[in-house]
Amino acid sequence: MSGDLPSAARIISIAEENTRVKTFVLDAETQAQPGQFAMVWLPGVDEKPFSLVDDHPLTFTIARVGLFTRQVHALHVGDRLWWRGPFGRGFEIRETDGVHLLIGGGYGAAPLVFLARRLRAAGQRVVAIIGAKTKTELLLETRFAAMGCTVIVATEDGSAGVRGLATDVAWNVAQQETVAAVYACGPEGMLSAVELLCTGRHLPGQVSREGYMRCGLGVCGSCHYGPWLVCRDGPVFATNSE
Repeated sequence: MSGDLPSAARIISIAEENTRVKTFVLDAETQAQPGQFAMVWLPGVDEKPFSLVDDHPLTFTIARVGLFTRQVHALHVGDRLWWRGPFGRGFEIRETDGVHLLIGGGYGAAPLVFLARRLRAAGQRVVAIIGAKTKTELLLETRFAAMGCTVIVATEDGSAGVRGLATDVAWNVAQQETVAAVYACGPEGMLSAVELLCTGRHLPGQVSREGYMRCGLGVCGSCHYGPWLVCRDGPVFATNSE
């Protein structure tokens, strides 16, 4: 398909990940890198960007946060979603000795599932640190475990796993393991802490940033981040790119 024009796909399965998040699997496929995104469209409603959780079949994990996502959550198996993509720069996978450290905060765990799948298929060791404010907001940790990743859960209130921030756990892992690379997706504050980790430990790192995207093609300029456009130059940036 052309990435500029939306194509319709049927929903073939829906999984409820937590009270606000569902994963939608479509009867479509594409060729994408982990970290890339697609624009998802409902005619008469809106179009929004979502990270790919898989490209074969096409899979999105969508949190219910506004009008558009409420409408998506109301869909059923057999209903149609329209999509175009993939867009953006994904994660560069470094197949080297050591642990690949994945850090997901909140909804940021979604694109890291795709990355973990590719890393594990390449025979790489993966430690996935999944952080959330509380137990009920944890996302996709069982999917990482099912792929053979070592999973460490961190909640700010201590209701599950380690009490504290995912980045604090990451510092501990980096002190105990030989880390091949760090990959992260989550809130901006968490990404800043990951950049400090990479600088402090001299580790190669990549972070996936969010932006207010309208076109997905680098035309409208709505997703600018400093001198970059998140949709075109990102959403994945090397930690030394600033």
